Amino acid sequence: MAPPAYALTDKGCGSPALVGIRGDVGECARCKLGATRTRLVFGVGNPDADLMFVGEGPGADEDLQGEPFVGKAGQLLTKMIEAMGFARGDVYIANVVKCRPPGNRNPEPDEIEACEPFLKAQIAAVRPKVIVALGKFAVATLLRDPTPISKVRGQWRSYEGVKLMPTFHPAYLLRSPQEKGKAWEDLKLVMREFGKVPPGR
Repeated sequence: MAPPAYALTDKGCGSPALVGIRGDVGECARCKLGATRTRLVFGVGNPDADLMFVGEGPGADEDLQGEPFVGKAGQLLTKMIEAMGFARGDVYIANVVKCRPPGNRNPEPDEIEACEPFLKAQIAAVRPKVIVALGKFAVATLLRDPTPISKVRGQWRSYEGVKLMPTFHPAYLLRSPQEKGKAWEDLKLVMREFGKVPPGR
């Protein structure tokens, strides 16, 4: 029997556990986003990563390519990862929802609820040492905390025993470049957790 297409095309299925999760997701129609997406966006990166980034959901570029964070926000995220002393391929990247909300609107509660078990399974499979939660939806979903991201960023939290750093989403930083310095301060805390010395320290 031939392997399913997703096992061949989804870059985020680099371990048996992740392949199994992707198989459980299937050609998902658990919420209304399944009817409007072009491609399901599972995840990407090192299946044994020590560092994992969790965002909100796919945008237009991600919907077309089937990979998270490949548009302008993704290009900024890649620069952020590289500035931290990692390569993009060193880390694992996923989103709260796996399908693009129409018009890039915010994901709705029922959509998050439908997708959340798969994100949690991805985290359990990768077993990162640190999660960077990008933006309010990632933070609210993983921590069950609706506090605005501006109030919780830069403060170490815990998700099921994994250290979690909330910070701004790259898309927000593109709209509000004056906040990039704050995000960099957050990422420097993560660097120090890995024994990396931030530039200019």
